[in-house]
Amino acid sequence: MKTYKKILVAFILNIAFSIFELVGGILTNSVSIISDSVHDFGDAISIGISLILEKISKRKPDSNYTYGYARYSILGALITTIVLTVGSIFVIINSINRIINPEPINYNGMILFAIFGVVINFMAAYFTRDGKSINQKAVNLHMLEDVLGWVVVLIGSILMRFTNIVLLDAIMSISIAVYILVNAFKHIQYILDLFLEKTPKDISISELKKHIMSIEGIEDVHHIHVWSMDGITNYATMHIVTKNKNTKEIKDKIREEMQEHNINHTTIEIEENLNDCNDKECNVKVNNEVHLHHHH
Repeated sequence: MKTYKKILVAFILNIAFSIFELVGGILTNSVSIISDSVHDFGDAISIGISLILEKISKRKPDSNYTYGYARYSILGALITTIVLTVGSIFVIINSINRIINPEPINYNGMILFAIFGVVINFMAAYFTRDGKSINQKAVNLHMLEDVLGWVVVLIGSILMRFTNIVLLDAIMSISIAVYILVNAFKHIQYILDLFLEKTPKDISISELKKHIMSIEGIEDVHHIHVWSMDGITNYATMHIVTKNKNTKEIKDKIREEMQEHNINHTTIEIEENLNDCNDKECNVKVNNEVHLHHHH
């Protein structure tokens, strides 16, 4: 099943389920079930956005988006994360309110809902498990969180049934919300790294330099830029100094090397000697470090 279809199924399940849950939370008077419904509703919205953006992100590059539309997929992850953050804060405020003013809860109803919740969410998580895109990984993470959230609610509701400690409900609710917030924060960091064109985590520029310099005929490499569109596809550009007249051979070797480092698109500028590079930054660097190598 394609990513798109999988996400669609997850979306329908989640929307239906979060409404069902909200009703259940109100009927049993349980804030942890209501907080789970906020969480699930957030997921559903984010999945809906992911659906639209995932579809856009598959479009081929055109003259407006010369790099293609891959970034749209991360935009989905960003919006999701914001929705979840807002939902979680709302839940925490509600739960604190409950701790101050406790209310009776229908435990048996809670236990039934929780069993149902675990089963449904487990199925949804199983369904979306093998996603490739960061978007689908995010969706799957939500599914797993939902299962865990429900397991927590199930254990809590059984405990409350036997101990009658109403406080447990609010405590569970807060812990679910805090868990969501921590994850959301990690996601935001990752997304910002992509938007700020940070060098991808698994790529070391100094390693790349070393490997490129070891190719025969290459005298220098500078202006290496590496970035990722969506956390999957990596791009690089660089200037190469070589006396080798067969530039195609040099470029092929570099591209091969880059493929090994998981860089799929490489743009290479060839220069015959170091002073050809008309970029200021380059000339300063050239005068400082490279002449040391070449004039010994």
